[in-house]
Amino acid sequence: MFSGIGLQELLIIFLVVLVLFGAKRIPDIATGLGRGIRDFKKAVKDTQSEINKDASEKDKLEDKSDD
Repeated sequence: MFSGIGLQELLIIFLVVLVLFGAKRIPDIATGLGRGIRDFKKAVKDTQSEINKDASEKDKLEDKSDD
């Protein structure tokens, strides 16, 4: 994905971000980004557990109907 990006390109991107947002806003942006990623991972985990729970309940109902 990022195989074409070298050190020079990363430095240019960092400088553009620094100019656009300023040094004081970068930690706030990073904190918000980290919080968003953490919330997204939690939502994915909750959704997967809900799907697994529903699938196991469906299997139990099918087993009862076979008896």
